[in-house]
Amino acid sequence: MQRGVLLFNLGGPETLEDVRPFLYNLFSDPEIIRIKSDRLRKMLARFISSVRERKSQSLYRQIGGGSPLRRITDAQAAALSSALGSRGFAARVYVGMRCWKPGIDEAVEKILRDHITRLVLLPLFPQYSLTTTGSCLKHFQNLDRQNGLSSRMDIRVIEAWYDEPLYIESTAELIQESLGRFSEGGGEPIHLLYSAHSIPERYVREGDPYLEQTRQTVKLIQAKLGNANPSTLAFQSKVGPVRWLSPSTRDIIAELGRSGSRRVLAIPVSFVSDHIETLQEIDIAYASLAAKSGIREFHRVPALNLHPKFIEALASRVLATGCF
Repeated sequence: MQRGVLLFNLGGPETLEDVRPFLYNLFSDPEIIRIKSDRLRKMLARFISSVRERKSQSLYRQIGGGSPLRRITDAQAAALSSALGSRGFAARVYVGMRCWKPGIDEAVEKILRDHITRLVLLPLFPQYSLTTTGSCLKHFQNLDRQNGLSSRMDIRVIEAWYDEPLYIESTAELIQESLGRFSEGGGEPIHLLYSAHSIPERYVREGDPYLEQTRQTVKLIQAKLGNANPSTLAFQSKVGPVRWLSPSTRDIIAELGRSGSRRVLAIPVSFVSDHIETLQEIDIAYASLAAKSGIREFHRVPALNLHPKFIEALASRVLATGCF
């Protein structure tokens, strides 16, 4: 018996030269840009990637010239393999990026070469969305049809884990630790600003469960914290002219400043690894906005990355499938 776990992620450009091809891969995904014509969608993706290249490169320069997502995901894969091994389940853990390298195709090739007989598909997106988990699974299913994967191995799919107890606990622990970074403040409340990646509103109207699952995650974390602090769920990383989930994180920061909030803790609730959205958008752009809005103290909760309890959460979900 050969056990395996395939971690899904979107990926990110590792160098400034990678930015344009990464953007092309992202916007040519039919789950991101919903245009029936494949040819038209790819034409649009080429246009968007060329127009956005320079601006995106300037943002990646601010965090060292590239995304750390691949390095972090590789480390998470190694940590998960160790966690499973410590429980008596030797397993190879593979990484498959939807929009960058190593791609899902490359991961499947390795899985076949290693003669894996039991495989768990685990997206590194706690909340399910067609734009993330759905896109990865659809691509895998296409590879399954081409290569007969289901006839060669027992495959189990984890579609969402937004309510996984150890995930909730690990996030709550990081929030508690981050609250300690604030000054005494004379009893002034610390507002918890949960910031999730946005998706178009239309997707939710058409049945995407992402919004409700994200709300449930926040509710569970708040309960774990004893609902001791005021909180708001907002959304970041809007792209394009269509209507996206609201309120936006940017708008809420400005609103909190106007209403007199002086201490805000940002929590990247839908992100389990550091990348452009945490390192640049929150740490640089939103921190600057907070200062201009009159917020005296603005901090961010670290991404889960290699938090031991988070890795245990992934291991628990894998073992709960019964595949091993």
